[in-house]
Amino acid sequence: MTIPDSDPDTNTSVARFDEALEQLALARQSDLAAPNTEVLEAALDVMAAPDGLDALYARVPAMEAKGVFTNGDWGQPAILRPALAVRTLRQGAPDFTAIEALSELRLLAVAMGDYRHPGISAEQARNFLTQVTALNLDLLSGQMSEADRERPQGLGEIVNSLYQFLLNRLGYESILDSLVDEVRRLLAQRPIQTDSIKQMVSQIAKCLFDPEIDTTGMHKAARLVSALFGPTKGCRDDPGFAVYGERLAAMDEIALSEEAKGFASAMHETGMVSPYHPMLLRHLRDNRDDLIPMALGLSITGNDVLQCYRQIVLQLIDEVVHPETSQAVYGLAMFLERGALFTPPVAAGLWRQLELKLCQAASDRLSVVFGDAHPPRVYLLAGVLSLLGQPLGVGQGNNPTCQSVIGLSMWSFNDADFLLQLVAWAARDDDVLMRFEGQHVNSQNLQAGLAKVPPTDVDPVSLILAPHLDRIYGEMGRLCGVRDDDLHRWINPEMYGWWVGHGFLSVISRETGKIHEYEDFIRHFYASYHPYYNGNIPIIHPQPAGIAVTDSGGRLVGRHAITILRVNLDRDGEMRVYFFNPNNDSGQNWGQGINCSTESNGERHGEASLPFAEFASRLCVFHYDTRELGDVTVVPETDVTCATELGRTSWAASYE
Repeated sequence: MTIPDSDPDTNTSVARFDEALEQLALARQSDLAAPNTEVLEAALDVMAAPDGLDALYARVPAMEAKGVFTNGDWGQPAILRPALAVRTLRQGAPDFTAIEALSELRLLAVAMGDYRHPGISAEQARNFLTQVTALNLDLLSGQMSEADRERPQGLGEIVNSLYQFLLNRLGYESILDSLVDEVRRLLAQRPIQTDSIKQMVSQIAKCLFDPEIDTTGMHKAARLVSALFGPTKGCRDDPGFAVYGERLAAMDEIALSEEAKGFASAMHETGMVSPYHPMLLRHLRDNRDDLIPMALGLSITGNDVLQCYRQIVLQLIDEVVHPETSQAVYGLAMFLERGALFTPPVAAGLWRQLELKLCQAASDRLSVVFGDAHPPRVYLLAGVLSLLGQPLGVGQGNNPTCQSVIGLSMWSFNDADFLLQLVAWAARDDDVLMRFEGQHVNSQNLQAGLAKVPPTDVDPVSLILAPHLDRIYGEMGRLCGVRDDDLHRWINPEMYGWWVGHGFLSVISRETGKIHEYEDFIRHFYASYHPYYNGNIPIIHPQPAGIAVTDSGGRLVGRHAITILRVNLDRDGEMRVYFFNPNNDSGQNWGQGINCSTESNGERHGEASLPFAEFASRLCVFHYDTRELGDVTVVPETDVTCATELGRTSWAASYE
């Protein structure tokens, strides 16, 4: 087992690791209990370096021979348990994460036949790794949760790289069923960014068409693959664009109608758009534009919008719809279904967007991230359509910009013409203008906000707009100066809009940094948002709020901005809070049995939900309307006690 250690940084890290390994071997000659701390520290550096995992994999025999795994459970690999391994990797201290990662590289070498271990067979090692990988399917998409991203020493990135390394060598076939379920779970949230999910579907396709893999009965997997690569009769064999174009030219009306229905059905079922779908739309645009509503799967509402604004919709198809921007087709369809074009400023804003000339800075950023198959303005237009159609599909996977992303979602949901104005400023003028307590705030020359490096793994609108919003949010905080409460109280209504409640409560004292009046905080939240105690008043507009994100052990990860969307009974009669989490995956385990649900509990696409008390237990700050506050005295003490105890025994313990 050898690799070419060509990267200078990797060579340096590997040399340090080899030296630490030799020192451990010498120390163990006189002291069998000598610690392996230096080896583990050096291993983390190697894991973070290019090709570092290959280097460590090649050194598995040396690690075993020189005692890295002795004096602990890892010395007996047959007794290791996948569930415990997952917790150690995802939540453990750096040393524990390092030795677990090294152990899994060792087991991979055993499973692949590159190393024989007297304590575990190749089959046992493969089964162990298969279970561990299946338990970490959230990492297969390349996305990380807040808990992973906030880990010290880049441990989240290291663990993510480790699982990609394992998966590339083990193959997908052993976890195919679980992988299909995970893809469907992610798609149910209808994210705007689907490239990583489509890559997972591509891997599933490889398994389905591999003659060495038994995929009998894999109907769910086949449906996913066909939805992306061949949802209709005309492209079922994935013929390539040139051949499919020839087939379209030869189709009669009946065949074109069947193609339109097939594409629309697959798109609305999965949220994925096949790259063949834009080809059909462009063909219909030139030959049978009366079939476009059918190809978009529009209801009566969506079709009414299309017919009323036919010219702009057809021009959007001409400009935006290409195989490389295929997801914009779903954005366009959902945008029409939402009826937002019936608001005159939105239509006018879209016309301006169609004619917008991008500044060089915006063009360069778009080209670097999305390539040059089309002009940068095309990718931005595609992103605008996706965001307007899927306000809850925008995600950033980068916690520092959560304040900006909830703004994008709220404006798209509630104030689309304002969003279009912000996009125009940022893309054309490379700045954004806002007001804070009567002062003009211009983003252009402001210092960076929370995000010191602009995010690049985001949708086109976030790529252009989020850095400006992040700087403005930070500047509003600076303009606040020293005040007697959490600064979000003043910033959020100015930043997001008039609909943000001017009543505000924080459970963390600005003066002491400690939890204060926790029970009263929970009572006010119930009296503001729970229909049984607020006079049955629904949430009219999305409301920003701050939560304390915890890992699966209930430990504090950090504070995070979300929006509260609605409060309703689920089908079992339980009151739930439905909210938007600007992460790329809202289905998270926050410990104490608190698992954010994204489907099967009445969630709409893009929503997460929790039972009311469980959500309240993670709440830090919230806005409310002081004139619509219910009676705090009628909130049941059992509910208050439940929420506060869940909070105090998890994240709030560090603030007490």
